[in-house]
Order: sequence, then structure tokens, then C-alpha cells
Amino acid sequence: MWEKIDARPVPAWFGDAKFGIFIHWGPYSVPAWSPAGTYTEWYQRWWYSNSIFGNNNPQANAIPDFQEKTYGEESSYYDFAKMFKAELYNPVEWAELFKRSGAKYVILTSKHHDGFTLWPNKEAQNARFFPWNAAEIGPKQDLIEPYMEAMRDAGLKAGLYYSLYEWYHPWYQERSEKFITHHYHPQFKDLVNRYAPDLIYADGEWNDEDSYWHSGELLTWLFNESPCNDDLVINDRWFKGSRFNHGGYYTTEYDAHAVEGERPWEEIRGMGLSFGYNRDEDIEDYNSPKALILMLCDIVANGGNLCLNVGPSADGKIPVIMQERLLQMGAWLNVNGEAIYGTQKWKKPFQWSNGSREYNFKEGKAYIEGDYILKQTVDPIPGKAVKEVFFTTKENAVYAILPKWPGKSVVIRDINPKKGSKIKLLGVNSELSWTKSGNGVLVELPDYDPAWELSDYAYTLKIEVR
Repeated sequence: MWEKIDARPVPAWFGDAKFGIFIHWGPYSVPAWSPAGTYTEWYQRWWYSNSIFGNNNPQANAIPDFQEKTYGEESSYYDFAKMFKAELYNPVEWAELFKRSGAKYVILTSKHHDGFTLWPNKEAQNARFFPWNAAEIGPKQDLIEPYMEAMRDAGLKAGLYYSLYEWYHPWYQERSEKFITHHYHPQFKDLVNRYAPDLIYADGEWNDEDSYWHSGELLTWLFNESPCNDDLVINDRWFKGSRFNHGGYYTTEYDAHAVEGERPWEEIRGMGLSFGYNRDEDIEDYNSPKALILMLCDIVANGGNLCLNVGPSADGKIPVIMQERLLQMGAWLNVNGEAIYGTQKWKKPFQWSNGSREYNFKEGKAYIEGDYILKQTVDPIPGKAVKEVFFTTKENAVYAILPKWPGKSVVIRDINPKKGSKIKLLGVNSELSWTKSGNGVLVELPDYDPAWELSDYAYTLKIEVR
């Protein structure tokens, strides 16, 4: 069964897209708080288990203490559903923002590990005996249908995240087959039959083998009987041990390492260190636009996609700093997108300087922070090599993306364009002079002109290699 599923090629649109948007939104968006460096969407787990993990050495009792102080000792996580109103939710505005960011696809959390669904689903109430979906409590509307319509009207691929497990569902806690036969499978089918998404991002698979999940059976239904067509994309999170081994594209999370092999892959991360909106994150916790742009270049040079998360507040508004970051990325992609979209990994992803290439960005941390790419480029660690150039390729061109303005000239190594080939700086309408230099080329750059509509996040040379 899995051999057949694994043999199914990942639709080409996904590998060409390169840049997507993740959206974490649900009852956890009401408190919207956990210690900076931790996941706010795990609020229920942090609270009920009196434990937590993340960067910055969070205190185990941080969430229980915050909950009691803010909402009272008799409060319940399930109260947040009533407070999750989504009164300012406007998916058309979301779609316009995402389109302007340069993203090509979007993934919305249809159900996270707390089990709350953003669509009217009867299985959400299984064994709970109280409303636990957005159509019956809180917003009292289907939040997914207008999202799907708005994204598609904007020309974006519309995906849905779905958690296989639920932390405190009685049937799952008992590892009852009833959770599979009467909850997971029928709920998943309801989601797919209603909305026929372009992409499904599964998660929460890690505790159980497929002998429990029976995800292979469900995916056989998905690809043979569901309304989704051949362009449907799935990821690799379907049972314990399936990541990087089974399913569709491979997934990393707050990582800084490429996935080897020919399989498409995607890195997901927030603009800070949370997926859900976190009120404890300050400006220094957010990645700069330069870091985000260089991160995108780094991942694409390694053949991957970046799916960057936004966390709307409970009312449905995307925080202004997140809007700003997306628009900054979009402005850069308007000039340099040719070097990103539809490209492939070149024979080498980077041009390194001299020095050690060994980095350990995760030492003492749960998650690799976004400044890793600054340390590998423009803010070097003494004695370490830096990535001087990112490479991508498409058709008859190699794109050399420079993290900083090199001055009067730059040497691009290990490339041999033919005589008469053109080299251009994207965003500047003039050809550059170049000569062969050793095993590469020396490219002469014009004096920098402030009138150019370029950002200082990164600069791209287009090199013909006919």
C-alpha cells in the first residue's frame, strides 16, 4: 500500500511555488501567550500537563500561573471557544496580503491538537458532549469555506492542515480503535469532501504506528475516491517514522539543514518562535526582513520551499508586524522572483568563503532561530566560513544571489559561460561586463545607484550558460 502511495509523484506546482504561508488560528489565539521561545498553539498541553519546552529555558508552571492569574482558577481551556469570535475575519484581505507577499500557496489549520475544528463538523463533539467547532460556538460560522474561496479567487493554492491526534480526546487517550473508525477517518473525509483542498498537511502522527492510524487506507481513499484531483499535494506526517520516508513531500520545522534526495521538501517556521500569535514576543524575537529573505534563498538553493507562518489574533486580524514582513518579502520578490520561482537546485547550492563550515545552531535550544542565516552570511562567526553566493538555475540561466553588495566587482567560481553570454543584475536594465577568472568569472558591477528599485536584502545576478 505505502509503496504505491510513495511512488505517486508530488505535483509539479508545489516544487515550482517555493514560497507559501502557514496560518495557525484557533482557541489558543485567545490567550495568545506563552513564554517567548515556545509554541502558543500548545497552550492547552502546557497548561494541563504543567510542563513546557522551547528556547530560553521556560518555567514549567508558566502557563498554569498565567491562566490562573488572567482567567481565574476555575477556568477551562474549553472556555476559549466562546471567546474566539473572529469578528474581524476577512479572508479576502488575507488573500490580497498573501498575494502581495509573493506566496503561491497557503495552509490553514483546520484542526490543531486541541481538536477544535474551523468548519461545521459533527465528529468534533465525539465523546465531548459540548460544541467544539467554529460553526456552533465562538464565531458561529464556517471559517474554512470563505478562506478556500478567497485564496482561489486570488490565484493561490489553498491547503489545509489537519492534526491526526488530539491531546485530550478520551478515545485517543485510551488508544481506542473508535478514535480511528468513528473520529479520525470520518472527520478527515468530511473535510476533504467539503473543500477538496489543493494541499493537505497532516501532523500529530508521531506516537503511533500505521497499524493504529490506518493512514495508508485513508490515503488510498483520498487518491481514488475523493473529489481531489491529481494536483493534490500531501506531506509526510502520517504515522510514527513516516517523516522523510513515506507520503508526499518531506517536512522540516525550525531547522537549518537541507533534506537530501530528489523528493520535494519544505521548511515551516514562524516569524518569531511560535506558530500561534504570541503576545510575549517582542520586536527582537521577530526575524528581520533580511533574515527572512536570505532564509528563503538558502532553502530554495537547497531545493526546498519555505512556508512562513502568520498567527492571526482571535478577532481574525493579522498582526501589523507580520503584514509588514510579508510585504517586505513581496517587494524583494517582485524584482528577484525570477531567481526563485520555478527554479531548481544547481550543481552546488552555495559559494563558500574559507573557514570551517561546521555549525551547531541547536546547541542548548529546542528550535534553531532564524538568525542562523545571518551568521552564515552577513554577521559571521570568527573562523567560520560564510555563504557568499546562493545559486539557483532555470532554463539557460544560473542565478547568483548575493547576500550583500560586493562593491566594484565579484568573482563567481565554478561557472563557465560561453563567450558572448549575458550577465545582468535583476532590477537594472543594463548588461554587466565580465571576464573569465580561473574556474569562474569576474563580474564588474556599476556604481550603486540609490535610484534603483532594489532592496539591500540580497542582489541577484542572472548568468546565461547557453
